[in-house]
Amino acid sequence: MIELFENIWAVYLDTAFWLLLGLFAGGLVKAYIPQDAMQRWLGGRGFKAVSRAALFGAPLPLCSCGVLPAAIGMRRSGASKEATVSFLISTPETSIDSVAVTYALMGPVMAIYRPLAALMSAMITGMMTSFIKEELPVKETDTASSCCSSVTSCGGKPVEKACCDTESADQPKEKSRFFSAIHYAGAELLDDISKWLMLGIVIAGVIATVIPPGWLAQWGGGLSAMLVMLVVGIPMYICAVASTPIAAGLLLAGVSPGTVLVFLLVGPATNIAGLMLIKKELGNKVTVVYLLGIAVISVLMGLLLDVLIATQGWQVEAILGEEHRLLPEALVLGSAILLLVLAITPARRLLIPVLK
Repeated sequence: MIELFENIWAVYLDTAFWLLLGLFAGGLVKAYIPQDAMQRWLGGRGFKAVSRAALFGAPLPLCSCGVLPAAIGMRRSGASKEATVSFLISTPETSIDSVAVTYALMGPVMAIYRPLAALMSAMITGMMTSFIKEELPVKETDTASSCCSSVTSCGGKPVEKACCDTESADQPKEKSRFFSAIHYAGAELLDDISKWLMLGIVIAGVIATVIPPGWLAQWGGGLSAMLVMLVVGIPMYICAVASTPIAAGLLLAGVSPGTVLVFLLVGPATNIAGLMLIKKELGNKVTVVYLLGIAVISVLMGLLLDVLIATQGWQVEAILGEEHRLLPEALVLGSAILLLVLAITPARRLLIPVLK
């Protein structure tokens, strides 16, 4: 039991900073990007919307839990379901920092092939999603505390709705937008996802307790090993950067590069909390296609990598002389405490008036 609680706490610490970052990104998207602009960029159907979302998300330093609130914010601002799915896959599977760590620990082949495989997975799965009819209506959330939503006057004078939606005499427009972003991120969006995230973190801790370290290394390579990686990686929470040294250790233990790639793609892009939220926001059919697309494309890209290494003589070696840089302990602990305060509504309202 002690080990279980330690693992749950460890998963929560790994999640907290990136979740806060994702919440803030979702708030900024909702407050600063007009709905018509979001619909114009990512609201269309087809390959253009999917590719834009994949390319937009690929460099962002958001992990599998951090990307969830950002993606939900995009969806509620007008992004299509296929663009949302594409963003949900490309963002956690790769980022600028994870590519740098991949180059440092596994060399240039994996550093180049990994983001290309991530983009391929995101775009193909997004296109698969486009064939599904809408199951759930898009939720609309009012991110601004607009006086016009409840009264017909502003400053004591009768006004039209446009008055309070633009500027007030007491608060500049930009400041109002910023506080709207903070309110949406730390209150409305967090309230929507906190229960599911809590359940997912607990389940991830259970998995970390049940599956012993090094168990994956015994499977080596081939299709059977990749299928094992799918079974283990889908429910697990692990971010793109943190997964890289684990993948390098597996490579050093004799696991094939293609099998390691499956772990690098599936682990960051899927976890229990994420799947629950995708089901809630996009429906059962999209969730099934999301999982199926990631699984199939990841295995195919892994098999292709092993074939290319065997036929082209590419070299992939693990370099574990230096550990990847971790976040400062004070930042991790501070993020965990702040997230707890925000998740507990009475504490949030007492300590942070802007989030009432």
